[in-house]
Amino acid sequence: MKVALLSESPADEAALRVLVEGVLRQSPKIVAPGFRARGWPHVIQLMPAVLRHLHFNTDTDLLVVVVDSDDSVVHTAVHEAPGYFHPHCRMCQLRAVHRRTTKRLPPMHGRPQVVRAVGVAVPAVEAWYLCGRDPAVSEAAWIAGQEGPGPPYSRAELKYRVYGTDRPSLPLETTCALREVERHRPDPRRLEYDFPGFAALANDLRAALSRGI
Repeated sequence: MKVALLSESPADEAALRVLVEGVLRQSPKIVAPGFRARGWPHVIQLMPAVLRHLHFNTDTDLLVVVVDSDDSVVHTAVHEAPGYFHPHCRMCQLRAVHRRTTKRLPPMHGRPQVVRAVGVAVPAVEAWYLCGRDPAVSEAAWIAGQEGPGPPYSRAELKYRVYGTDRPSLPLETTCALREVERHRPDPRRLEYDFPGFAALANDLRAALSRGI
């Protein structure tokens, strides 16, 4: 399987590669996406160009996209209803971009379209890194805070718990991220249970694998 990764930073992409390998139980060949994003707005703006590049210039099978939810609407089971689209949900938005872009691309030598696997970290990827190490951090806890007294933690607090600072350098960010995700490489089920936004990514990956991609 040939996989391209698109996320908000090089550190996130390094960690994402480990998580993808953990879910697939294999090491896919990583293909350069052709572009590098910096933050959520850049990811969704670049995604069509990335898909076109991968389609016309590579034989990539799968594009993996992961972003932070920040303060946006969290994707829930309601959003999975056929034809449902929430304009403020980043999972819904990314899936829609893939759908709109790929249906406009012509066939390339009989090769199928690039498949997508999308995950959204609630509220930020640092919450995934803390999974299994800090029981207070979970997607359910964040949603409960949004619906009730307020967020149980801030994104800056999550960064501090992972990196020891809320303004890490890229090398520090990458080192700490890789250290944390290695705990999940042998078995990502805890991460899937605590973070449905990661479970969605894992389900997409396994579906691609089951189709023989």
